[in-house]
Amino acid sequence: MATLEKLAKDLHMKPNDLMRESLEVFLGRKLKVVEAELFLLAKRYGVKDVFEFDKMVREGRFHEEDAFEDYFNFDNLEAERDLILENLEKI
Repeated sequence: MATLEKLAKDLHMKPNDLMRESLEVFLGRKLKVVEAELFLLAKRYGVKDVFEFDKMVREGRFHEEDAFEDYFNFDNLEAERDLILENLEKI
């Protein structure tokens, strides 16, 4: 397995630059996957975010037992998206 220092040298980069760019690419790809999953959930229920979804469940537009798993998935995906975006800003 290649080490960061060896790979950076082979690519004529500084190890920190390689690490930063690698993290940006990884997080960017992860963000696309999370956003695609969020889009599908939002489209399925006709909402834009978990707060609107929660409101619709409380109003009885969706049966809580039918939407329970999707609600928590939606919430977790939004939290993951926020974490990814927060970390991308720090890089």
